[in-house]
Amino acid sequence: MPAFDIVSEVDLHIFTNAVDQAGRVIETRFDFKGVDARFERDALTVTMFAEAEFQLQQMEDLLRAALVKVKIDPLAMEMGDVKGAGKQVKQLVTMQSGLTSDVARKIVKLIKDRKLKVQSQIQDEQVRVTGKKRDDLQEVMAILRAEELDQPLQFTNFRD
Repeated sequence: MPAFDIVSEVDLHIFTNAVDQAGRVIETRFDFKGVDARFERDALTVTMFAEAEFQLQQMEDLLRAALVKVKIDPLAMEMGDVKGAGKQVKQLVTMQSGLTSDVARKIVKLIKDRKLKVQSQIQDEQVRVTGKKRDDLQEVMAILRAEELDQPLQFTNFRD
């Protein structure tokens, strides 16, 4: 029976490359010359350090651009509060990995509301969709791509 999984994941290696690329851009930008601005990555979190809050905003834009360039959806970014520490300000950026239970329930409800001949079940941080016809599964994918959800979705493990 054809099936696929709906997940929300960020590839750590690609994410690391995007953060490093944004760091290199900051080192070469004229408006950041002589400024102690940097990114520090730890697993799926990035801490941005700068001397002023507007510089943090510019760094966020650079990070978003770097993520888009490597095909990571910026919707996965969760921005923390700006904190001041001496003459520096910092902000924590967390990348969401795995579907939250609310989003998973919303996906299942969307699929059931369309009354397609597929079954969907929540499995930990993913949703498995199974059906008799491949066309039904592709229709589910199209519906979810068109829907505005709070998290980026990837479709993996497609079996025929």
